[in-house]
Amino acid sequence: MKILIVCDVLGEENNGTTIAAMNLIRFLKQRGHEVRILCADQDKKGTENVFVVPNLSLGRLLNAYVARVGVTLAKADEGVIRAALAGVDHVHIMLPFPLGKKALRLAREAALPVTAGFHMQAENFTSYIKLNKCEPLNRGIYRYIYKHFYKYVDGIHYPTAFIRDIFESTVGHTTNGYVISNGVHSYVARRRCEKPDALWDKTVILTTGRYAREKSQDTLIKAVGYSRHRDNIQLILGGQGVKEGYYRRLAKRLPIPPIFKFYSREEIIDVLNYADIYVHPAEAELEGISCLEAVVCGKLTVVSDSKRAATKDFAIDESCIFKNRDPRSLARVIDYWIEHPEKRAEYEKKYLESAVAFRQDACMLRMEEMMQETVNEKRSKNDILRG
Repeated sequence: MKILIVCDVLGEENNGTTIAAMNLIRFLKQRGHEVRILCADQDKKGTENVFVVPNLSLGRLLNAYVARVGVTLAKADEGVIRAALAGVDHVHIMLPFPLGKKALRLAREAALPVTAGFHMQAENFTSYIKLNKCEPLNRGIYRYIYKHFYKYVDGIHYPTAFIRDIFESTVGHTTNGYVISNGVHSYVARRRCEKPDALWDKTVILTTGRYAREKSQDTLIKAVGYSRHRDNIQLILGGQGVKEGYYRRLAKRLPIPPIFKFYSREEIIDVLNYADIYVHPAEAELEGISCLEAVVCGKLTVVSDSKRAATKDFAIDESCIFKNRDPRSLARVIDYWIEHPEKRAEYEKKYLESAVAFRQDACMLRMEEMMQETVNEKRSKNDILRG
């Protein structure tokens, strides 16, 4: 097939949506499909099968803020979109943003089959204006994107049943959805990896992800401060984001300064493998690929019980779960696992066994099947309409 992937947000692989998009693009190419990309990454101009629209300007202050987050936003240039759509068999849109919305309208005009990913939670937006707990606003966002976008696609890709259920219950409709994990790449695997010399005698606790309000890294920093073992804990926060300054100030209270660093995809797997415990403290998480990567590496993984986070479903049992936004609760869980190394080894095996369902090749095959199914169904409907 000739497949167009529409990416309002692409750029560096420093966020879950971009990682999911690039994994899908690479897989489809490996399967022999001709893959086109529609995005706003100006450095990709001139690359074969990449169609680049201008960047969306939100004004000087907002542009600077978006740049700090580490993404670029796309302006929906109709001429570029039409060129990208010409001759394709299927369109897959990553996000319901301006570029995706315009591509959907033009694809529908051309009677092309369209699927769309569901890669955003309402809290991803409302947390930036400190209104993530305003349920009426969160519900309003879901209803808006359903009414103006998802209602019109031929299939919706939900990375988890968790987010499908939230979305469908909020909008009051059963959707034509496919629950398919974004999956974890085969290079993510358990392997022997020695701690760096400076860390060999420390308990290494790792978390990864954007430094953002809904990711709740501040809860983990505070929890380490409450731990009985704080004098021997090396906390590593793998990522980058707008909350870094605040987190660094907060971390000055800890006996051992945390490591703040954005790691490459290869580097972070080494860190995962030598870390002793992985903590995913997010209070809002649609799937949590970084958490899944820890599971696939067979790492003792601790998650919050937030009703807004899918990651609680990855925990082996309640001993790996702490009360959302409660650093003392998290400190108690951390201390338990530090003080029970034999049981930790037992649970690491359980996590490793649970990881089979998240292998990316199987997940991407299902994505390919979803696309082919929608193409076949659209062709059948078009044939009926033509009489």
